[in-house]
Amino acid sequence: MSETEQKIIRATLRGLSRAIILWLTSKKPMSGYSIVKEMSRITGQKIGPGIIYPQLYELETSGLLIGKWSRKGKRRTKYYTSTEEGVKVLNRLREHFQKPLKDVLREFLEGSFKE
Repeated sequence: MSETEQKIIRATLRGLSRAIILWLTSKKPMSGYSIVKEMSRITGQKIGPGIIYPQLYELETSGLLIGKWSRKGKRRTKYYTSTEEGVKVLNRLREHFQKPLKDVLREFLEGSFKE
């Protein structure tokens, strides 16, 4: 894969990552480490903590996520959960993009392209 292709993929994933974080944390509380791992699994790309943690901070300070500290032995871990407002944003995103994006993605994924 060329460097240009990698840049396009990374930029696309960064654009979607806030919505994916809200979606993941709406299903269950997750640590930042778990979110990094799950994002990498979902996307098939290595997504580092340097991308995810600033977004977690931004989503938390804007009231879309809430972080709660938990202690297991000597280790403290922060678990993030989507707030009611975060879930509202997710629902608005879904409503806004559902029809047009669904059609575009279906055509994009089913199509073949000339090389």
